[in-house]
Amino acid sequence: MMKEIDPDKLPRHIAIIMDGNGRWAERHAMGRVLGHRKGAESVRVVVRTCRRIGISCLTLYAFSMENWLRPKAEVRALLQLLKDYLVNEVQEMMDQDIRLTAIGNLDSLGAPVLMKLRETIERTAGNQGMVLNLALSYGGRDEIATAAGRMVSDSLAGKIKPADVTKELCQRYLYTSALPDPDLLIRTGGEYRISNFLLWQMAYTEFYFTDILWPDFREPDLMEAIAEYQQRERRFGRTSEQLRRT
Repeated sequence: MMKEIDPDKLPRHIAIIMDGNGRWAERHAMGRVLGHRKGAESVRVVVRTCRRIGISCLTLYAFSMENWLRPKAEVRALLQLLKDYLVNEVQEMMDQDIRLTAIGNLDSLGAPVLMKLRETIERTAGNQGMVLNLALSYGGRDEIATAAGRMVSDSLAGKIKPADVTKELCQRYLYTSALPDPDLLIRTGGEYRISNFLLWQMAYTEFYFTDILWPDFREPDLMEAIAEYQQRERRFGRTSEQLRRT
């Protein structure tokens, strides 16, 4: 039975680590690539559901920096799946008023994928219903290091001074500077770690872990995660009594 959720207490930004495609494929005696293809169906379901219920931003950890270490054939297949997704889903994004963005070392994706990604980002740039943010060739430590490098460059150019450096300034140098921090992180596949994902941004994010493998993750599972989130008390360092007074 699908959990009921409170439409007035939705997380503004949901981030998802989509884990378990390979294990799903093994359990079904399929190749890993077919597991990734099945996982793309879950992406479609989750994106549509988030748009329908009113989630403002959805970030999907689609390809990590560490994923480049996988067998070359699997990497090529993952990049082709990404390109196919962009081709097949761009009209859906337009119809559903979804704006696509992407974070990570995007240049490393290669010209064919990067060109299609940029085309889709440009085509959907005017949409305002929801942001779909793909983390591609992404690593949290790399993002922070890149931000630090840009800050040093701006300091040497006289654009900022050491006294100007605050957490708010640091955040403006991150890939996600235009997005709110995630309220809810969902990780499928039964693992209990964040795997170098949005390390700065998840300082106060609520975590939800499930054993469900990503290709089996569907709308009721998303609703379960949101319902659990809505039961949490988000204090941000304050006491429960202080919250009750506000």
